[in-house]
Amino acid sequence: MRAVLVHGSVGNGPATFSALGPLEERFDVVVPNRGGYPPGPVLERIDFEEQTVELAPLLEDGAHLVGGVISLLIAARYPKRVRSLTVSEPPAFGVARGNPDVEQLVAGLNEFFAAGPYEPSEYLRGFLVSVGSELRLPEPLPPALEQGARAAMVERPPWEAEIPLDELAAAPFPKLVISGGHHAAFDAVCDVLEERLRAERAVLPGAGHSVPRAPGYAERLLEFFG
Repeated sequence: MRAVLVHGSVGNGPATFSALGPLEERFDVVVPNRGGYPPGPVLERIDFEEQTVELAPLLEDGAHLVGGVISLLIAARYPKRVRSLTVSEPPAFGVARGNPDVEQLVAGLNEFFAAGPYEPSEYLRGFLVSVGSELRLPEPLPPALEQGARAAMVERPPWEAEIPLDELAAAPFPKLVISGGHHAAFDAVCDVLEERLRAERAVLPGAGHSVPRAPGYAERLLEFFG
């Protein structure tokens, strides 16, 4: 059985999903590197809509799908090829606009982005603090992390994504929403997804926004996949 794990911003696939030993023992785990992220070439612009189309073929004739905004969009467009959907604190802030914590975070991120351009290490420090990541930055940045920062700087803001909640709710595959219990804005997004998608919910503290690094992550996926 195949499992496709799609990474978010800054870290590429292997960096994001580095603790998958229990999962790899039972599943054919596919961890792609999104366009613009190492070891691929640098891109001038990264759009979640384009990468939804690019990554969907990895599902083949059916797979468990794990990720964030892009995985939500893939699952909505190709529901017959999804065996289950797991999302970990997706920055799909558009589903929870009006929530004070979401509005504060989006405004802060917009202000931070507008104050650029930044050098990669400067960008990462500000961005990681904003989203509650506990990733510790080495100095100087290794080449892969520097490219990841440059990729994140040219990504289309994920809160611009229009998540088709009704279509996802109607899809027959099970859904799981995982949060880290560290940031009110991400909790608000996960609350909406849990309710609207009739999803299972798990809270895995210990890694901030870097939820796949949290203790018990791979084991929770195994339990959900069945």
